[in-house]
Amino acid sequence: MPRGRYSLHDPHDHTPLGDEHFQCATGPSGWRYVSQITTPSGDPAGSVDLALDELGRPVRLELHAGGWQVRGAALDGVTWVRTDPAGEHAQEGNAAAHSFTGASPAFLVATSRLLRPASGAPATRVRLVALTAPVLAPRTLDQAWSLLGTETHATDNAPLVVGNYQVSEVDTGEQHPVHIAGDVVLAAPGIELEELESPPSGFS
Repeated sequence: MPRGRYSLHDPHDHTPLGDEHFQCATGPSGWRYVSQITTPSGDPAGSVDLALDELGRPVRLELHAGGWQVRGAALDGVTWVRTDPAGEHAQEGNAAAHSFTGASPAFLVATSRLLRPASGAPATRVRLVALTAPVLAPRTLDQAWSLLGTETHATDNAPLVVGNYQVSEVDTGEQHPVHIAGDVVLAAPGIELEELESPPSGFS
């Protein structure tokens, strides 16, 4: 069960945004990721709880940020309920999308599991609902994912296989690399893996 810490920063000016303390695990029914997010000063800033089925579809998502809460799942596309900080209003939403995305590294692992692109194959396009701090307002976007290749690195335990992905934002044409080993993101725009207490889990 990998457990560790990501540092988060603005991908454009590298302003520190805080840390994400996480643990995740694979199982016969899929994958689960839970984390607590803190500000640069160490104050609580939110949380992520994401569960995927064996096909990489989100069967349960719960996000907290700035007092806002979103609960969602793959249902008629993706469906979610967003609740305001006062807890007085809850708005339900639905979109013809494949999954969710956001600032958490969990969503990069989730999308790679959902698409599972073959190495060197043409890019696979996917529609996602983005939920980002501070208010978790939903926004639908399209990305294209391709697996450029894999690299195997020797470790003290077992060989570490790293998938090198290229992610393209369809609306802007912006491209960026994402490096994933098992169920852990090693590096991506705005994300750095700072601590890892045990090796990544592999997917069957």
